[in-house]
Amino acid sequence: MSDFINLDSQSLFHQFFLSGGPIVWFVLLPMSVGMLYLGIDLGLRLRRRRVLPPGRSKEIATLAARYGLGGLAARLSDREDLISRAAARAVEKNRRRGFDRELLLQSASDSLREQGLDLLRRAERCHLIGTVAPMVGLFGTVYGMIEAFTVLALASGQPRPDQLAAAIAVALVTTFWGLLIAIPALFLHGFFRTRIEVLISQAACETELLLDRLLEIARLDGDASRASHTTISNGTADSAAEPLELES
Repeated sequence: MSDFINLDSQSLFHQFFLSGGPIVWFVLLPMSVGMLYLGIDLGLRLRRRRVLPPGRSKEIATLAARYGLGGLAARLSDREDLISRAAARAVEKNRRRGFDRELLLQSASDSLREQGLDLLRRAERCHLIGTVAPMVGLFGTVYGMIEAFTVLALASGQPRPDQLAAAIAVALVTTFWGLLIAIPALFLHGFFRTRIEVLISQAACETELLLDRLLEIARLDGDASRASHTTISNGTADSAAEPLELES
């Protein structure tokens, strides 16, 4: 039984790997490894708790209320989620120009667009592999058929079965590997592209609500600062008037 299993595994290895030739060994197999790497990398990058963690907007608003908008960008600089980067970009870019709502929204939108494009470029690599892999498989098919017809021509119509089978194997195995790589690669591209669009859309909605909250905090801080300045000014005026009342 064990001998049969070993023989069967060796036969599969020969049929689906060795018989494919250099096109499979040096082109299609590295593409399959690249596709797997991209799938794992995007899967880890697009985890919701990493790019859009729950409660992040509330946490940023709490930091703004505690430390003010001036120091918010520095406290968010080491974070990698979509909302933190967008909020930090908006606050940092508009700190000197005043916190205008339209300017804040525009800066945050630009940040989210850049982050989305960066993620889409990574997903586009899966599409590239899914598009090129069948073409490489088709190239192997054509190459194998050329070899098969060459064997037929040299053998005057009566080729050796093993020679003809080797040429046909190249044609079929390369096609097999091309499709085996292209189908999951295109699926991953569509899946991750949709996920990126959904995450960016949700981040944009949450960021808009967050910026409204930050503007409210900035307005309250401004009112408190003006009230404190008025109190200090009145206290100074009263202290300056006291000696005049004593002299009279």
